[in-house]
Amino acid sequence: MTDKQKTLASEITLNGVGLHTGEEVIMTLKPAKEDAGFVFVRTDLEGSPRVEADANFVTFTDRGTILEKKGVKINTTEHILAALTGMDIDNAIIELNSAEPPIMDGSAKYFVEAIEKAGIVEQEAEREYFEIKEIVTFSDPETGSEITAIPSDTYQVTSMVDFGTKVLGTQNATLKNLAEFKKEIANARTFSFLHELEQLLNAGLIKGGDINNAIVYVDKEITPETEEKLKIAFNQESVSIRPNGILDNLTLHYPNEAARHKLLDVIGDLALVGMKLKAKIIANKPGHLINTQFAKKLSKQIKIAQRKNVPAIDTSAEPVYDINKIMELLPHRPPFLLVDKIMSIDEKTVIGIKNVTMNEPFFVGHFPEEPVMPGVLQVEAMAQAGGILFLSSVPDPENYSTYFVKIDNVKFKKKVVPGDTMIFKVELIEPVRRGIVHMQGYAYVGDSIVAEAELMAQLIKNKKEV
Repeated sequence: MTDKQKTLASEITLNGVGLHTGEEVIMTLKPAKEDAGFVFVRTDLEGSPRVEADANFVTFTDRGTILEKKGVKINTTEHILAALTGMDIDNAIIELNSAEPPIMDGSAKYFVEAIEKAGIVEQEAEREYFEIKEIVTFSDPETGSEITAIPSDTYQVTSMVDFGTKVLGTQNATLKNLAEFKKEIANARTFSFLHELEQLLNAGLIKGGDINNAIVYVDKEITPETEEKLKIAFNQESVSIRPNGILDNLTLHYPNEAARHKLLDVIGDLALVGMKLKAKIIANKPGHLINTQFAKKLSKQIKIAQRKNVPAIDTSAEPVYDINKIMELLPHRPPFLLVDKIMSIDEKTVIGIKNVTMNEPFFVGHFPEEPVMPGVLQVEAMAQAGGILFLSSVPDPENYSTYFVKIDNVKFKKKVVPGDTMIFKVELIEPVRRGIVHMQGYAYVGDSIVAEAELMAQLIKNKKEV
């Protein structure tokens, strides 16, 4: 039995308010093409910019996971991503007319119901999994938080919560199969402690909160001043504490609802890996920071596992950029121009070619009896390909140059000699910020990787003569 990708059968719209922005928001879930993954679209901004659900776009994790790409932000992404993952969806467009999905009741329940109503369809493409082969762990010594992934034939998640408070105590929750997500996890609501709530209110956050979309554990005395703030924030005439230590007007769905919601958050944040997982995840004291850091670690491991896959390109095909176009983008000139063609380029990846011949000037002095392309020039060639990726994103590339800031994790696997055709693949590791680009580069000859390096460069405007 094959395992195919899935998307929505039709589009569906939900209305609500953002928890932290307090803004009215319309969210529309739409079908997406195969291999699209989960993509947020800001319809309220010019050009309807897209932000992919990618761990490398995470910029902020205080009270929610925030993605940012080219200045476009999506706040509190975890609940809708958990719902899509929990409902076994692979590809979906999430359109928003604001920066934040609606909080609804603080859980994923309404999103799950909307997905069911829209329907789910199987697509033609095969689903791809990242299968954990050995134990992977990430920990934060300061908080004591730790997430571990161990080999498993299915995706399982366990969360263990202990905030050191009597009112909440220690809680555990386990999801052994995603098929149980709707029944066991989806309606677990977000929660906060009273002291945190006060800080958020003082900071002008949770503008969309009310007494029905967040569990508030009362871990301190409610002063008259705090009571007034809560009445205003929740639009209530009075507030009080229930016997189980939470604010009134809300009844827990489960005694361990906090642990279940933390499990929901883990699923939503790990959706940022961008691939279905076969692993048992054990999250001790999880939070958005460690969840997303772990997602980044898994994402990097996926790249490592995939890096030996030589780009499937036809080297004889017409290039996207020939040598003349390359010279329009790069200031380099022969004999120091080390990229001959660009075969593919998008927002995150560039693939280029260098034909190594005996006529290269460096062979005159570099092992002339046994010519070998210097490793530093292989790195430089990768960097030039990365520079093309970088410069192609600005409107006036002729006015800029890229300069090395740092080179890390350089490895040379095999010799490169005359007659070899080198293929370069350079990918963004994280979004470009303040003119700094962080890239991972690979160089291939035949079906083997010959070199790799982690590159960081800066875009600087050229000085013009007066």
